[in-house]
Amino acid sequence: MHPLQSLKISISGVRGIVGEALTPLLLARFAQAFGGWCGGGGVVLGRDTRRSGEMACQAVVAGLLAAGCRVLDAGIVPTPTVQYNVPRRGAAGGVIVTASHNPEEWNALKLVGPDGLFLSPLQAEELLDIYHQEDPPAAEQPARHVAPLPDAVARHLQGVLARVDVAAVRRRGFRVAVDAVNGAGSVMNPLLCEALGCELVPLHMHAGGGFPREPEPLPEHLGELCDLVRSSGADLGFAQDPDADRLALVDEGGVCLGGEYALAVACRHVLERCGGGRVVVNLSTSRAVDDAAGLAGGTVRRSKIGEINVVLDMRRQGAVIGGEGNGGVIDPALHYARDSFAGMALILEHLALHGRTVTEALAGIGRYVMARAKLPRPPLREVGRMVAAVRQAYAGRGDATVDTRDGVRVDLPAGWVHLRASNTEPILRIVAEAAELATAERLIAEVRATAGV
Repeated sequence: MHPLQSLKISISGVRGIVGEALTPLLLARFAQAFGGWCGGGGVVLGRDTRRSGEMACQAVVAGLLAAGCRVLDAGIVPTPTVQYNVPRRGAAGGVIVTASHNPEEWNALKLVGPDGLFLSPLQAEELLDIYHQEDPPAAEQPARHVAPLPDAVARHLQGVLARVDVAAVRRRGFRVAVDAVNGAGSVMNPLLCEALGCELVPLHMHAGGGFPREPEPLPEHLGELCDLVRSSGADLGFAQDPDADRLALVDEGGVCLGGEYALAVACRHVLERCGGGRVVVNLSTSRAVDDAAGLAGGTVRRSKIGEINVVLDMRRQGAVIGGEGNGGVIDPALHYARDSFAGMALILEHLALHGRTVTEALAGIGRYVMARAKLPRPPLREVGRMVAAVRQAYAGRGDATVDTRDGVRVDLPAGWVHLRASNTEPILRIVAEAAELATAERLIAEVRATAGV
């Protein structure tokens, strides 16, 4: 891959293939710009388990110190752990060195503001302006202080446990199989299961052992976990990505339901507990959430893709729960962050309080199938032409609803399809959902033909 194709600098941060375009110099310079944006002060630093993580962290530390920041080093911790700790430590910001669900040769910086949220589009534009300055901001006297933050996970765990009826979950005595892909979740999963009285059946729970499967927890990557649920007699299974903000769900029979249904069960539970309320999810999230909300007296609003877009809409709408279809459950009473541990705890509480299995928790929620296509991203002008072509083709149909807030999403009686440019990879994504795979694939084919790709 050409170096420029393996690097993406955007409002989502910086992401690329290590050794091609993502270099220590670039990481240090970006971290220095972020330190300047923070105005100095403490910055919480965490990372996932990628082999390039230590190198990348050293570069980030150099950049932050050059900007006069004090570094609070949490080490290998989940992304939501950093987000939880930033405001509770009075930090000026946070940096997580992780490429999330991307393959191991990638790495990236996720950047968090003082409120524990990822940067808003306006804040990110401010940061990019600083980064692109010829002379990035530097402190007159660079900071020299790097302090360990050994209790970051313990604090996060305490917050998660405070959101659920621990005694009720402990009485149920679940056996839970968890695949942490040897990622940062390996640090916290045993602690969460022990606190909730669950017997943990671990899979790929060695932090730093390399990724033994594709890191994105999609059903096609989780066959080993499904086999483990069946062979161990587990009540259910969970899978995470390397930085543990995504969550996939496996039922008691070893059938992988993925992230969409993890989110649906969590939403149903919180809505039932609250007696209804608003849910915010993104435009590529399954209709399963709509079904779950309908069962529990809730209403659903969809936002643009990206955690910060969901979060900002949740705050505006006063949502009681939200997230993204990758299993990124956002419980605002805990914090405004995708948090796989919050998702696990809420799902276990739901099953415990209602005496349900996963299958029973999904009663009344439709079973849908998604199809996906990834294409090399053309120039933005061409993407605009594609969006306009799809919008025009479906706008005149009485059975279609068209949303162009983020690319173009078309809702039809048979299903929906969403075309957009990725914020994190140099690709064009097309996602479709229907009751049958063939229908979802047909929707993708129709949109591709209409868009001319």
